[in-house]
Amino acid sequence: MERDEIRETVRAVIESIAPGVDLGRIQADRPLREQAGLDSMDWLNLLDAFAERLSIEVPESDYERLETLDAAVDYLASRQPTQPAQPVGAGVQAPAQPGAMRRRIGSTWVIVRPIGPDDVALEAEFIRSLSDETRYQRFMATLREAPVAKLRALTQVDQQRDLALVATVGRDGREQIVGAARYGVDASGTGCEFAIALADAWQGSGLAGILMRMLIDVARRRGLATMEGIVLATNRRMLELARQLGFRVMPDVDGRDTVRVMRALAA
Repeated sequence: MERDEIRETVRAVIESIAPGVDLGRIQADRPLREQAGLDSMDWLNLLDAFAERLSIEVPESDYERLETLDAAVDYLASRQPTQPAQPVGAGVQAPAQPGAMRRRIGSTWVIVRPIGPDDVALEAEFIRSLSDETRYQRFMATLREAPVAKLRALTQVDQQRDLALVATVGRDGREQIVGAARYGVDASGTGCEFAIALADAWQGSGLAGILMRMLIDVARRRGLATMEGIVLATNRRMLELARQLGFRVMPDVDGRDTVRVMRALAA
C-alpha cells in the first residue's frame, strides 16, 4: 500500500472512532490524541482498527511512535507486511464490540467495555468465582452471593457521570468477566472514588494496570480533579500499583485495617 493510501486509511479510521472530529483541522505534526479528543479507550480502538485494516499489530512499546498523523503514517508504512498475512485476531472468539477496546495479555484476547444492565448474571458469576480473600479486598465483606439490589447497582451505571468497566474473555463460546473497575463521582462533583477487582487467576497479569489507567484517563478528560480509593492495608499488590500510578498512601481515619490512596488528575 502506498503512503497516500495509508494516510487516507488513517484518516478514515480516526473519523470512524471520533465521528465529530474535523479532519481538515488536524495538523499532521501535532499530537493526534489531543486534536481528536481521544480518550484511552478511543486510542486503543484506533490501534485495533489499524491492525484490522492494515494487518499491522502495534505493540504497546511502539504506541509513542504514532503520536502525530505524520508519525503514524511513517510507522505504519514501515510495518507493512512483505507477504500476505492472516488478519490480526483471526480465530479469536470475541471480537471487539462498539465502545470497547481489545488487548492481548499473554496469549489471550481481553475485551474491556462499559458494564450494562444485561450483565447482571455475568457480574453475579464473577463475584461468585472470586476467592474469599479477593472478595473481601473488593467489598470489605465476606458475601459470596451478591444481593439482587447490589447487582443492579453494579450494572446500572450512569456512564456519563460515573464509569464502570468490565474486562471479559471468551470461554466455551460465552463471555466471562475476569476483571471490573469503576469510579463514582463524589458529592462535590470534582473528585471520584475508584474500586477494582480481578479474578484470582488474572492477578499479576497487568490487567489491573490497564483498567486503572483507563479510569484515570477518562476521569481526567472529564475534568475531575482527584481520584481516591480505600484499600486494605494488607493488600500489598494494590498498594504497589497505586504508588506506581502516582497515588499517595495515607491513613484512613475511618478504619484501622484500611488506608486511603489519592492522586491529583491534572495532566
